[in-house]
Amino acid sequence: MAETRIIHGFHAVTSCLRQNAAGVREIYVASGRHDRRAQELIRLTGGRGVRVILVDDRRLDGMTGNARHQGVAARIDAGQMPTHIEDVLESLKAPALLLVLDGVTDPHNLGACLRVADAMGVHAVIAPKDRAVGINATVSKVACGAAETVPYIVVTNLARTMRELKERNVWLVGADERAEHELYSAKLTGPVALVLGAEGEGMRRLTRETCDELVRIPMLGSVESLNVSVTAGICLAETRRQRSRAR
Repeated sequence: MAETRIIHGFHAVTSCLRQNAAGVREIYVASGRHDRRAQELIRLTGGRGVRVILVDDRRLDGMTGNARHQGVAARIDAGQMPTHIEDVLESLKAPALLLVLDGVTDPHNLGACLRVADAMGVHAVIAPKDRAVGINATVSKVACGAAETVPYIVVTNLARTMRELKERNVWLVGADERAEHELYSAKLTGPVALVLGAEGEGMRRLTRETCDELVRIPMLGSVESLNVSVTAGICLAETRRQRSRAR
């Protein structure tokens, strides 16, 4: 039997249902919800062959770990997307655009990063097995469906994976507030992996040393650092801007 996991929240469940209904096993709706939003979700399952189960709040709390589930959850297949970066790279018809996250342990940050990655057309997000939050129900809710559309590749040795990307001619650009050059001076039109660390700690030393290039986002105000998802958005938007102009 295929591995499954629970997602929750209207955005996450609705997005998954629209994008990959075949991967949705069951949808659970609080029996006390009779509002328009719940009814629209139930109508959306029509013709998609997805079973809707009415449950009480206690069961939803147990399924989601007492998260803010909004009265809806779903059980989905966990193995629908690529799990190896080689599979992603071999299927590409455009220069690779990857996001490498080192040390992101907060599920809200990861969810926001996945949402940005989906919006900017990132081909895969890569993260280490250790010192990383991984995909869970909170991540899926914050990502608003992106956790089910953007391949999330977990690797046991991040530095080794980065070296393997180099061998495939992927340029590794790390964001570091201490870097000499600004983001806007980097050339991002070819195959590239943007490497980010968690806010505060940043990238680990070996991760930083493995990058081909380090860049910083110019800070013109009083704050000294940005949230990792904000950094991801700025770096990815600049990458897309350069690629659009190059075309």
